[in-house]
Amino acid sequence: MNASLLNRITIEPGKCGGKPCIRGMRIRVKDVLGLLAAGASHQEILEDHPDLEEADILAALSYAAEQSDHLILRAA
Repeated sequence: MNASLLNRITIEPGKCGGKPCIRGMRIRVKDVLGLLAAGASHQEILEDHPDLEEADILAALSYAAEQSDHLILRAA
């Protein structure tokens, strides 16, 4: 986990429905991940969203990795 990257992820109740965003902007982590999943390169994303930085894309990936590491409890 890279804490400095994760500091770029913000959650504000009145912004984007309280979903995780990049640096308080109205660009959701989910949007960045969706672009990557659709095959967009980092460069394409940065060109389409000039307010984003390379570290923001890495922060979205780091956040997703952290969120996927939850313990799953199964009922017996």
